Amino acid sequence: MKTRDIVLIGVFAAMICVFAPFSVPVGPIPVSLASFAVYIASALGAKKGCAAVGIYILIGALGLPVFSGFSGGISKIAGLTGGYIIGYMFCALLSGIIIERAGNKKSAYPMAFIIGTAALYAFGTAWFMIQSGNGLYESLLACVIPFLIGDAVKIAAASAIVYRMRIYEFLWAA
Repeated sequence: MKTRDIVLIGVFAAMICVFAPFSVPVGPIPVSLASFAVYIASALGAKKGCAAVGIYILIGALGLPVFSGFSGGISKIAGLTGGYIIGYMFCALLSGIIIERAGNKKSAYPMAFIIGTAALYAFGTAWFMIQSGNGLYESLLACVIPFLIGDAVKIAAASAIVYRMRIYEFLWAA
């Protein structure tokens, strides 16, 4: 791995750590900018994007206040919202794979983030159901439906940003 790649992974992990704590409580799952930051980190591709997300999760697991509401620790990952925190890895992986293969196809970016978000929702909601004992319908009402519009806005914004970053080789200039 090149020094530039290590630096980019660190910078994007730091970006996630800065964006993610800002949240607004909406029931048991808060609205945060974490998914937006994960979408942006996907510009690095699957491996490097996942590395950035993994570092973010590790930093939070160590207790630094980088999770929603400026919280941290293993208990946050093991709690009701922990599936969404871990689900960011699946989001970055799938989004990164699609972005790597898409090249400069502008329409692929929102599709990559929609597919990544679907994986995030699936893993996080399943985790929530196990932790809370709620059924699928109740969990979808609490964990997915209230976030669809906000995530659509984040996907649109991230698509425009990531497309420009990749098309102009913002991060890949030697």
